[in-house]
Amino acid sequence: MRAFLSYSHEDRYWARQFVEHLKRAGIEVWFDESELLPGDNWAARIGSTLESADALLVLISPASVMSPQLRSEVQFALGSERFERRVIPVIVEPTAEMPWILNTNTFARVSGTPAEAAAQVARILLSQPAPANPASLASSH
Repeated sequence: MRAFLSYSHEDRYWARQFVEHLKRAGIEVWFDESELLPGDNWAARIGSTLESADALLVLISPASVMSPQLRSEVQFALGSERFERRVIPVIVEPTAEMPWILNTNTFARVSGTPAEAAAQVARILLSQPAPANPASLASSH
């Protein structure tokens, strides 16, 4: 199972811990901090990686909900059948500004420490079959 992590760079410390726990649980995570290199076409890499991901993990915090990039990534996933039941809001810090669509009963929301949230996400993702014909995550390594 391959997941794309959408987050605010203000939450990067929490995100790093979360990603490490997910990897230990067997989830392949595209995390821009470890995947984007100087000189990469940032928009193209993010777009192609989103197209090949099986799930979108959205870290929710007061900083992230203000990010136009995060909103674009969520909109892309919500418009794709590939992400049906695979957009997972992860509450890093509660906020009243959470996008309304992610605050509905349609989505499984998780919270807790990075380790607790990763365990919840892994249970959700590993209990679902991967979408048909998945492509590999884009990587220039």
